[in-house]
Amino acid sequence: MKKIFDPIQLNYLAVKNRLVRSATWEGTANPDGSVTEEAYEIYEELAKGGVGAIITGFTSVALHDYYFDGMMRLCDDSLIPQYKKLTDIIHKENVPVITQLALGAYYREKNGRYMQVEPDDMTEEEIHYVIRQFIDASIRAQKAGFDGVQIHAAHFFFLSRFISPAVNHRKDAYGGTIKNRSRILLQIMDGIRKETEDLHITVKINSNDFTYGGLKESESLAICKLLDQAGIDSIEVSGNGTSVGGIRPHVNEGYFAPFAAEVAYNVSCPVIVVGGFRSLDTMEDLLNKTKLELISLSRPLLREPDLPNKMKADPAVISKCISCNACYSSPSHKCIFRGRDLS
Repeated sequence: MKKIFDPIQLNYLAVKNRLVRSATWEGTANPDGSVTEEAYEIYEELAKGGVGAIITGFTSVALHDYYFDGMMRLCDDSLIPQYKKLTDIIHKENVPVITQLALGAYYREKNGRYMQVEPDDMTEEEIHYVIRQFIDASIRAQKAGFDGVQIHAAHFFFLSRFISPAVNHRKDAYGGTIKNRSRILLQIMDGIRKETEDLHITVKINSNDFTYGGLKESESLAICKLLDQAGIDSIEVSGNGTSVGGIRPHVNEGYFAPFAAEVAYNVSCPVIVVGGFRSLDTMEDLLNKTKLELISLSRPLLREPDLPNKMKADPAVISKCISCNACYSSPSHKCIFRGRDLS
């Protein structure tokens, strides 16, 4: 019998419960990726809230990645001390922390300007350069005290686009077949494993691109199998269109759960699922009816960073998140109801 608040041991990662804070965009960093006091406060509150593990928000591996403003970055050694302060704050609460390593898009410099380049138009040398950026960022993550890294291959950012047949039409070793399109992920993972020690390596992947000609569930499952065979430590299942509205406890929770359960049945590594969870009994029922091992939360922890503590104290507690998605248009993606009487 799997219980949410029982500890679980993963490769290189001891977690005090099965609730994971899924990577959630904050947009609070300085242009060079340096950490602000606001970010330190956000993560300290999350760590004190009772979650088993934290995956940080989108952290770019590149300085010249202009996809968002306010991106955290691990693109330079000078940033390591600031991220060490972040991991120390989280570790103080006995919570392991994984940094989500990502690339919004690849930008090529020409005449002093940086222009976005799609996978089809990249040279093989540029692909190798991106792989190296992920490996180097992982080395910095380890020096900064992170317990693991998450390779962000979801939500139609660079790696997600690279593995998608809707975007990648290359005719070389990095295009065409599922195996070829996945080669970049496997080489990133292999490089991280060879050049770091004791890091939990996880990946976030779309169940479906939900776009014409995009990655389908059968292809996503095939990629998950390849990653598992290559030694990935865990897989987090998500999808494009991440924040579905109208989620109600005990009614329509866990919209990525069916596919995630299929992945868990077909791989040997632990599988984490995100997407619309609001109640403890629903989460535990899913864990015990499938081979899924962990549940990750995003919007509910924006509304209530201490939701895990509340659920542990009273299993009948349900999330106050109403899935309005107003957090998307708020500063730092904070819940608009926090601090009001409704909170």
